[in-house]
Amino acid sequence: MADTPRRIYRSTHRGESPQPAHTPEPPADAGKPASQSRSRDGDTPSPGSVGDDARTAPRTDANTRPSKGGAKPAKADKSGRGRKGKAKDDTPPTPEEVIRQKRRRCADAEDIVGFFTKLIAIVVLLVLLFGFLFGVTPMANDDMSPRISAGDLLFYYRLADDWVTGDVMVFEKDGEQYVGRIVANPGDTVEVTDQATLVVNGSTVLENDIYYTTPKYDNGPAYPVTLAQDEYFILCDYREGARDSRYFGPVKASEVKGKVITVIRRSGL
Repeated sequence: MADTPRRIYRSTHRGESPQPAHTPEPPADAGKPASQSRSRDGDTPSPGSVGDDARTAPRTDANTRPSKGGAKPAKADKSGRGRKGKAKDDTPPTPEEVIRQKRRRCADAEDIVGFFTKLIAIVVLLVLLFGFLFGVTPMANDDMSPRISAGDLLFYYRLADDWVTGDVMVFEKDGEQYVGRIVANPGDTVEVTDQATLVVNGSTVLENDIYYTTPKYDNGPAYPVTLAQDEYFILCDYREGARDSRYFGPVKASEVKGKVITVIRRSGL
């Protein structure tokens, strides 16, 4: 048998008639499933009631800022920086990283210094080679044709002093550079005859590699010419019209720049 609700009467005061006390009404969620009701002990919402509360309760998360017109979501800090504008994960480098960076910079500086050192060494070497040991000069004309043509590049050796007949020499005479072939050495007696032949020490010289005669120039030296110990008689291979010892006389050893050791043809450049 169900318990009959008891009526609780308040005590009368000052002659008032007793009135029944207010009986508490059953909760609104009475008769609903337990999943939709709240726990009275901790007032913790049940899983089924979370959606309803979320729709009705205003959001008060950390990104909501109060304003006059309502709560507005705060802008997210996309930069990830702190108050001073620095990245949060910007940590100072470790001593090992600092040492590694310094070593890298030192290595780069050493590479640059090494490159310029090698470049200077190469330049100095080239100056020594082509300023004191070797020389390079182009052939200016066809005075040595057909062996050497105009435009060919001549390499000559400066320190050679054992010159003999047949050597091709680069020399200067009266401030101009010439190229010619030795036909007589110091102490020899040279003569160019009226028959356009070359006579050395009383013997006619047969030059199989020369394809031209050797005429005498009217304004040349008086023959026969006896060479001093430091003089050479030099003629060009193209004997007709070329300027050589028939024009300006013997060439002194001090006027010789060097002995031609190789020729680079113009067609091969």
